[in-house]
Amino acid sequence: MSAASLTRRRFLSSMSAVGGFAVASLAMPYVARGTASRPVFTSGVQSGDVDATSGMIWTRVDRPSRISIEYSTTERFANATRLAPVDVGPETDFTLKTLLADLPPDQDIFYRFVAADLQEINAVSNAVRGQFRTAPSERRDVRFIWSGDTAGQGWGIDDDGMRTYRTIAAHRPDFMIHSGDTIYADNPMPDEIRLRDGSVWKNRIVTDEKREVARTLDEFRGQWKYNLLDEHVRDLHAHCPVFHQWDDHEVLNNWSPSSDLRDDARYAGLTVGELAARSSRAFHEMTPIRYVAEEPGRIFRKVSYGPLLDVFFVDLRSYRGPNAHGLDPVLTDRSRILGEKQVAWLTRELARSNATWKVISCDMPISLVIWDDYGRKQGSEAIANGDNGAPLGRELEFADLLRFIRDAGIANIIWLTADVHYTAAHHYDPARAAFKEFLPFWEFVSGPLHSGTYGPQQLDMTFGPEVRFIKSAPGGIEQNLPPSAGLQFFGIVDLDGQTEQLTVRLMDRNDVELWRITLDPAVTS
Repeated sequence: MSAASLTRRRFLSSMSAVGGFAVASLAMPYVARGTASRPVFTSGVQSGDVDATSGMIWTRVDRPSRISIEYSTTERFANATRLAPVDVGPETDFTLKTLLADLPPDQDIFYRFVAADLQEINAVSNAVRGQFRTAPSERRDVRFIWSGDTAGQGWGIDDDGMRTYRTIAAHRPDFMIHSGDTIYADNPMPDEIRLRDGSVWKNRIVTDEKREVARTLDEFRGQWKYNLLDEHVRDLHAHCPVFHQWDDHEVLNNWSPSSDLRDDARYAGLTVGELAARSSRAFHEMTPIRYVAEEPGRIFRKVSYGPLLDVFFVDLRSYRGPNAHGLDPVLTDRSRILGEKQVAWLTRELARSNATWKVISCDMPISLVIWDDYGRKQGSEAIANGDNGAPLGRELEFADLLRFIRDAGIANIIWLTADVHYTAAHHYDPARAAFKEFLPFWEFVSGPLHSGTYGPQQLDMTFGPEVRFIKSAPGGIEQNLPPSAGLQFFGIVDLDGQTEQLTVRLMDRNDVELWRITLDPAVTS
């Protein structure tokens, strides 16, 4: 019996007996508006970490439920594949994510979920559904988008909503990279913010979990659920895979595993390790990131997206030493930011990659000086230490990485990042650098998606960066500008399946192209 031939009565019978799947009208919205007597999907659907033969999918319901899953290569769900139903409960905050495997390459995949109340199995939800396209096995055009920084500095869901997500969706990317600060667990959200011109920003939605900093697991989960209340975010997720990584605000500003919270009354009685563990659990529950069996909770990973592209996601937060002065003359565990294990993985996977382009998605920029203590301009929060000289501190680890890339002859690497709440293009060249043992490369910065916009940061010249383009807030008192100011940014990367050229465009939320460059692939032996 096909899914399309099931009547609702026959579905209810088969659901109780064998966990079958309900028919779903194709006109039904992807966020089901069920009644209290039936399960409700609260947060839409998500997909992520899609490659040529598989992809993760995700959803969430409002109660303990048995969720049935079905997917097909056609929008009408002809010859659909049904997975075994999965029970969800409060231990995962009623979320479900699962891997769809053995998929055909370069194929649209349509998926849908139906939930049955575990306390009343005949109480069945409407269906929610989404779609994604698997990566190609042959060369074709590929488009993806990256940005970061969602719902920070108190800028929440106003009457316009998180409109940059709508602008991104209109470009129909194959996937999107969220480069970190996916939530702002340390930024309480007020109902209103008075602007410098006397007008008022009004957050149309503020949940209880957003009114205080996140401390408990449920409060960290609530940060994610808040973002998923936005219709533009849900719509993008339903049609476009999002590949996630994290930075600091998923836990708290500038955190490292050695951060001391004893003087912070907001976190009385808590350690940064406890906060990070709760945040990490919520991050993995609430996103369609893949599970890594050898290191549960790991974020660094590679996603291969056809012969033109490998994406390497790195994690500069979890394995770093303390945010110290950044001037250590010798590389030790305390002066690392990637960590020895992650560096070994990254160098190995870069050397193995046969893709034309290798994109390193990094949660922080390489040469922008980001102080741990902004007021005193002390402490290294990122990589650069601000002295413009030979590598010291965390710069030593990056110098080793860049030297390895040169010596291994690995060409066609670009770096993508967010973090600093403005957009820029940086070109790195050993001819301008204090450290010269590397190949020239590009780093592109874009964000925020929906947060305050800030002014430009100081560049450290250790690795010879040059600003080729920048658009930001003016700086000074003109900082933390609201999303309504229009300075919300994202980047588009297009790979040409014929020429193998890579084009980067820097965009604003009104879909204005600010700058572009097309890069030719280097010819390698």
